Amino acid sequence: MSLFRKFASVGSATMASRVLGFVREALIAYTLGAGPVSDAFYAAFRFPNLFRRLFAEGAFNSAFIPLFAKELEGGGTAAAEAFARQVLSVLLFILITLSAFAMIFMPALVATVIAPKFVEIPEKFDLTVIFTRIMFPYLAAMSLVAMLSGILNSYRKYFLAAISPVLLNVVLVAVLLFAVGRGVEPRTIGITMAIGVMVSGVLQFALLVYGVRNTGFHIRISRPRLTAPVRRLLWLALPAAITGGITQLNLLIGQIIISGDNGAISIVNYADRIIQLPLGVIGIAVGVVLLPELSRALKDDDTQAVQDLQNSSLEFGLGLTVPAAVAFAIIPAPIVALLFERGEFVRETTMITAGVLAAFAAGLPAFVLNKIFTPSFYARENMRAPMWFAGANAAINVAGSLILFPLIGVMGVAVATSLAGWVNVALLGGALYRNGQFRPTALTSRRIGLIIAGSAVMGLVLYLIMTSIGTALMDGGLLLRIALMLAVVIAGAFIYFAFVLLTGAMDRRQLLSLVSRRQKTGG
Repeated sequence: MSLFRKFASVGSATMASRVLGFVREALIAYTLGAGPVSDAFYAAFRFPNLFRRLFAEGAFNSAFIPLFAKELEGGGTAAAEAFARQVLSVLLFILITLSAFAMIFMPALVATVIAPKFVEIPEKFDLTVIFTRIMFPYLAAMSLVAMLSGILNSYRKYFLAAISPVLLNVVLVAVLLFAVGRGVEPRTIGITMAIGVMVSGVLQFALLVYGVRNTGFHIRISRPRLTAPVRRLLWLALPAAITGGITQLNLLIGQIIISGDNGAISIVNYADRIIQLPLGVIGIAVGVVLLPELSRALKDDDTQAVQDLQNSSLEFGLGLTVPAAVAFAIIPAPIVALLFERGEFVRETTMITAGVLAAFAAGLPAFVLNKIFTPSFYARENMRAPMWFAGANAAINVAGSLILFPLIGVMGVAVATSLAGWVNVALLGGALYRNGQFRPTALTSRRIGLIIAGSAVMGLVLYLIMTSIGTALMDGGLLLRIALMLAVVIAGAFIYFAFVLLTGAMDRRQLLSLVSRRQKTGG
């Protein structure tokens, strides 16, 4: 399977999850709006998500995969199974201990870390404590899922691990549809959603256990011991976890800063849900596939393959991300209105969310570039450099949020996050360039220039369309707005892809291979 088809395999699975995520967010917006229950739910959900990124995905997608691949290539399946068993046993011990302490001291965590300003609003504070306690086992389940995903990815089986997050959205959509049909009151909806999150974690874990067993790989639990390979993993995992979770850490910092502004946390989450569609489909797909592929190429000392992987990933990532960022920046309000404006989600909330979405869009290419550059460090077991760069990212995000939030409100947090993302890209890319580990070819540089030019042409057309039919896009009937938005999306996509194909900014054969892959997998 070609590199681009691997991207498409992961991307199509992630697309399914993101589309269902939109349905979930639309139902939450309809039932809860941007009120105290939704604020409490999102604040609570952010905490296990943060730890999942820090201690699960960040550690295992970066430190575990290169080490596991070495065991698999060097000692075969038996050595890989022994390593996985050792890691699983230590991981379970850490997770059980962490979960116990977190659930006991949850009120203190909410008051100091999750949402300090909720202390001034007893209803929100109590709900957040309840929701976080219910959802915290999700962290344990997803940490195990991350490890099993790493095993599957090392065997070049990407689809099942990528599709498993769909179960979270399936469960929550079912819960919300039931609530809408029965007229359940908001507090009960929030508690039921929290239970649904926990249940979905168990379901995802069960699915990945099935997937790993289906490969013929056997993994068991033993007494936890800090063997030399496990110590090596932990040594690499700590900086990798910090780096991998920087986006969630930035969002948590922003959440703390804005927690005193009613509805602000929900607004950031609604905007983030939209931006996560291209970020998930493109950025995560590239990151998931690129790390094991780079690890193999480096182990084989195939320098040309390493350069080809990096250049192809750069072209693919920017070729689909830059036009999406331009579209989100130019027509954010119609997008937000179409997706969320109904029930408790009113026009004022739409306009604020649109501003946040536009600010996030400015950083979208940076977020994807981070996913492309970081695996180049991890595949070489260089975890420290990205960690220091992530520290600079966090410092800029905190300073920017503190300065901008009092000036321009909740949009300031999104601006700070985007700015920090670009600083991180400059540091990562600059380090790779200085070390001679990545040099874009002349062809890749030319294609990136043309991608930016094509996106600018598309953006100009979208702006002209917005000035002529903007009122209908915002205030027309639902069917009219859906039809107009589809027409706008088709027009923008036609202009952009015609430009990049005619100028050679994107390879026609690669694009056709992606379309072919999506058709074979049912899109």
